[in-house]
Amino acid sequence: MAQQKSLKRLSKLISYVLGHNPAEFGLVPNPDGFVKLKEFLKAVSEEGGLRYVRRSDINEILTTLPDPPIEIKDNYIRAKHRDKLSGLRPAQSLPKLLFTCVRRKAYPTVVEKGIFPMGFSHVILSSKPEMAERMGKRKDPEPVLLSVQTRISMDRGIVFYEAGDPLFLTESISPGCFTGPAPPKPKEAPEKQKTPEKEILIKMPGSFLMEFKDKKTVHKPSKHSAKSSQTTADKNQKKIQQRKRNRERPPWRR
Repeated sequence: MAQQKSLKRLSKLISYVLGHNPAEFGLVPNPDGFVKLKEFLKAVSEEGGLRYVRRSDINEILTTLPDPPIEIKDNYIRAKHRDKLSGLRPAQSLPKLLFTCVRRKAYPTVVEKGIFPMGFSHVILSSKPEMAERMGKRKDPEPVLLSVQTRISMDRGIVFYEAGDPLFLTESISPGCFTGPAPPKPKEAPEKQKTPEKEILIKMPGSFLMEFKDKKTVHKPSKHSAKSSQTTADKNQKKIQQRKRNRERPPWRR
């Protein structure tokens, strides 16, 4: 019984987040009132009293309570009662600055081409920089905070929509309509050191290397080679002398 009461309280909290003022938690439902379940869980985990909420808790609400106030469809979640949701409407009054965050890796491209939706149908902006940073950290632990000049943006034909205090939406933000920190300089590739041609030796399988020396270089035989040549000459001389003696007539034939 106690567990069922706990699930009822949790279901009412989730119903309030999704059906009354999702913008208070940095959430923007689609026209059918659905929010990505993954995005919802990230948002509620930032609240002190809802950090424990997991997908399993929501599944338990849906299977245990007879008439749960929430529903899930294709990894999207929404409140069944959404009468309090105002929907999108053109902004009537805008602050001078609106804030949004982009991924740090994407920032150089954003500076060059502008701000475009990332995972949503619109660019989400906030009148409060802390809310923009809170939402940005759901995508990147160290996002880049950008300041959007609303007057310059509207002069260039950009239309803003109210999405519940403190959030605003727009289709895109052109370069020159926002400011941010200086983008990081691209890293220069280190220069490769050239190896002298004399030191480049390429050995192919089954091959050998030949070294060519200067023509003026005289080959000097080693001591062992000289001694071997002398021994061979002496042996040849002895053989010649022996043949001469054999050809001489013996004394008894003289």
